[in-house]
Amino acid sequence: QVQVRESGGGSVQAGGSLRLSCAASGSRFGFGIMGWYRQRVGQQRELVATITRGGSVDTADSVKGRFSISRDNDKNMVYLQMNSLTPEDTGVYLCNVVTLVSLIHVWGKGTQVTVSS
Repeated sequence: QVQVRESGGGSVQAGGSLRLSCAASGSRFGFGIMGWYRQRVGQQRELVATITRGGSVDTADSVKGRFSISRDNDKNMVYLQMNSLTPEDTGVYLCNVVTLVSLIHVWGKGTQVTVSS
């Protein structure tokens, strides 16, 4: 059974930084695209950044230059480094992974990020 678990959320003041981690397990062949999404209050879930197994990155315009995504294929981990945080970045950050071969999408439960002004 594939499992996805996020960690690293918390509360920070505007201008601060956080690093989110996501650990995926349970896929015999590993994972393809891994990514981060966020759910802000009153808004639809939105893409933050994704990264392919080969390292190609797609980043939302709203976080470009501030957030960076990376992964460790050997450990089945994906990370999100968030700098220059603003209150508008407050929300639940969710990790999504796609299993190789079977192409199953699996979501984590999310980690809360709160940025105060």
